[in-house]
Amino acid sequence: MRIGICPGSFDPVTNGHIDIFERGSKLVDKLIIAVFENPTKKPLFTMKEREELLLETTKHIHNVEVVSFQGLLNEYAIAHGATIIIRGLRALSDFEYEFQRALLMKKVEPKIETVFIMTSTNYSYISSTGIRELACFGGKLDGMVPAYVEKN
Repeated sequence: MRIGICPGSFDPVTNGHIDIFERGSKLVDKLIIAVFENPTKKPLFTMKEREELLLETTKHIHNVEVVSFQGLLNEYAIAHGATIIIRGLRALSDFEYEFQRALLMKKVEPKIETVFIMTSTNYSYISSTGIRELACFGGKLDGMVPAYVEKN
């Protein structure tokens, strides 16, 4: 069984994330969406809330499992049989950051491959940071986050 992991803070999950999950799920038998706490960010939603949002917004993808974890991604991946990490890219700046992370992952765990999926042009401008800012000031989120996330 080919198991992939799509890790992120997903605070909140956006339509861009959903696009990556849908497309990434076609590359593996099982896709683990792994929510983690990013110590450099102050979250809008708790880990539990983010898990719930992801469970609701990905229920249409048959081979997805939503989990939260702490610790090193490579250790979590190996412990759960994952050999592929799926990362979404919006822009060149994302690539530079993710490329360095992928090289580091390859160094510490050679059995794991990182796969980059370019976001759909419909979502290339969307970031969780931008969504949090819009939400804090009462901005419209139409088409940028799933309806269930917008309600919360």
